[in-house]
Amino acid sequence: MPQTFRNTLLTLRDLIVSAGPLAFLAVGLLVLAYWWLNPNPPKTVTLATGPAQSAYEEFGKRYQKALAADGIEVVLLPSEGSSHNLQLLREGRADVAFVQGGTADLLPEDTDALLSLGSLFVEPVWLFYRTDAAQSLHKTPRLSSLRQLAGWRVNVGSDGSGVPKLMERLLQANKVEPGEVQLSRLEQTPATVDFLAGKLDALVFASAPESLMVQMLLQTPGVQLLDFGQNEAYARRFPFLTPVTLPRGVVDLAANVPARDVRLVASTTSLLARDGTHPALLTLFAQNAQKLHGGAGWFNRAREFPNSRASELPIAREADRAMNEPVPVLQRYLPFWIANLIERMGLVLGLLLAFMLPLSRVVPPLYQFRVRSRVFRWYGRLREIENDMETGKADSAALLKALDGLEAQVEKVSVPLSYADELYALRNHIHLVRKKLLR
Repeated sequence: MPQTFRNTLLTLRDLIVSAGPLAFLAVGLLVLAYWWLNPNPPKTVTLATGPAQSAYEEFGKRYQKALAADGIEVVLLPSEGSSHNLQLLREGRADVAFVQGGTADLLPEDTDALLSLGSLFVEPVWLFYRTDAAQSLHKTPRLSSLRQLAGWRVNVGSDGSGVPKLMERLLQANKVEPGEVQLSRLEQTPATVDFLAGKLDALVFASAPESLMVQMLLQTPGVQLLDFGQNEAYARRFPFLTPVTLPRGVVDLAANVPARDVRLVASTTSLLARDGTHPALLTLFAQNAQKLHGGAGWFNRAREFPNSRASELPIAREADRAMNEPVPVLQRYLPFWIANLIERMGLVLGLLLAFMLPLSRVVPPLYQFRVRSRVFRWYGRLREIENDMETGKADSAALLKALDGLEAQVEKVSVPLSYADELYALRNHIHLVRKKLLR
């Protein structure tokens, strides 16, 4: 091995050993901080969606595809709807879920256990009815109020959808007694089949326009959509409702569907998450919500959603940041998991650096002491030999033999080149003691 390389390795070894305790402390603190912060999210998250062919299912697929780009598997959990989703969150079977305002009663403990990632879109109450049923019962092809549903066969959806509770409130406000309307609670698909077969007079959905079922019924001949002429009054009576208008021709401009503006009432759907969900996952959902729901739609202008205006629960810090601040610089140029690790560990690294810098000042003295101690510890032996010579405790032959042994040991000592002068000084001092002994 070349001597220069050997000296370099020797210097590095001494430096590493000298800084070892400090490095061990730094690594220990870093591991402790990593364990406490848990910066990297789990690779799997469960999203409660809704019934088959619903808008919730469609949006769930979009989130699944978006998060897959960052290595996160989104497991879609089908449900009966909004109320069922809220229950799944409470039971811990879902991490994130779509929940519609006004379709379920929040419990006091929900404020502490659940967080909102913002309002995503409005879900109008779609009340489809058969034109022939209206003509038969009311001698007119169009209905103008919920009062006219008396005596009708109306499906309001399954209990888990939250629509039965919502319709119960709306019918009570119109002074329609429970027995006056024959209500059924079938799921969307079988209810639609019965509706088209004439076994039901009306269907009620509360869904975003992305629902395939809604888009199909809007273009089905012989099916009308109820115009809520009092939609402003409904919004004043029920805080969770918003008046919206389905513009003429928005479904199909060429076919002019719908043929006129239709006034509707709508509730706002939010993305809720359990409080224990990893913050990085909340960040991913909130940031992707900006992309998936930020465009213009049938009932909103561009960048109107997501927002926090209609939230019934506390807004997660990650969602507030996504809605009100630009995407962090690191996430623009680095993979999400690296940017997230740096962002979440950055403050800890800064504090650790501030804590370790003063302590690092002890490393140079420790290094110097370690190297010089290899030389200086032999001065003690040299002093003993010199004392024995001055006091006459040993004869000259024994002292010369001790000096020879000491010199042989010193020749084996290796020090960095910057400390070679001290090694040669020791050898010179041994030579001086030998000369003194020989005199």
